[in-house]
Amino acid sequence: MELTPSSGGAFEVIVNGEKIYSKLDTGVFPEIDEIIKQINSSQSMR
Repeated sequence: MELTPSSGGAFEVIVNGEKIYSKLDTGVFPEIDEIIKQINSSQSMR
């Protein structure tokens, strides 16, 4: 996982080059459980 500074309110979670969450798309910050679920889901599809 990598933290990349940004501007404009962006908060995106990218795992292995795949965007799994974007605050810009949803308009809200995710709950930690939601991020964990998305990471697990993206890993199980491999």
